[in-house]
Amino acid sequence: MMKSIVIYYSFGGATEREAQRLAAELACPLVKAEETKPRNLFSAFFPGCPQARHRKASEIKPLSQDLSDYDRIVIGAPIWAGHPAPAFNAIVNQLPPGKAVSLFLCSGGGERQKSEAGTRKLIEAKGCQVAEYRDIKTSQAPSKMK
Repeated sequence: MMKSIVIYYSFGGATEREAQRLAAELACPLVKAEETKPRNLFSAFFPGCPQARHRKASEIKPLSQDLSDYDRIVIGAPIWAGHPAPAFNAIVNQLPPGKAVSLFLCSGGGERQKSEAGTRKLIEAKGCQVAEYRDIKTSQAPSKMK
């Protein structure tokens, strides 16, 4: 059996709920990625959305687990402006090569799939394999959740 871990970044709570569900289902550790500078609704959309579109990584606090200890890494993040939030890119930057990576990306609405090919390329560029890619429509915009 593969040793798995779920890592996620959540702004409004929807990604966190899905991450908790998956970690319970997989009976594996759950790690929350936290940005060093917490965002409010304004900073999530500006500069967050342009950063997401340009695949910029935000600065996150050190993760509590060593990712090299796991066979499968499950990563979750919200979609901002059609792309994963900047904290997602920071998590990807820490991936050790040779891992199976499963992705779940949460969106309250709008275009969710326009960045899939580029997102897969980011994972593959780290020497990892995308084992699963799931878009989850939450039907909740962050402004309604905060």
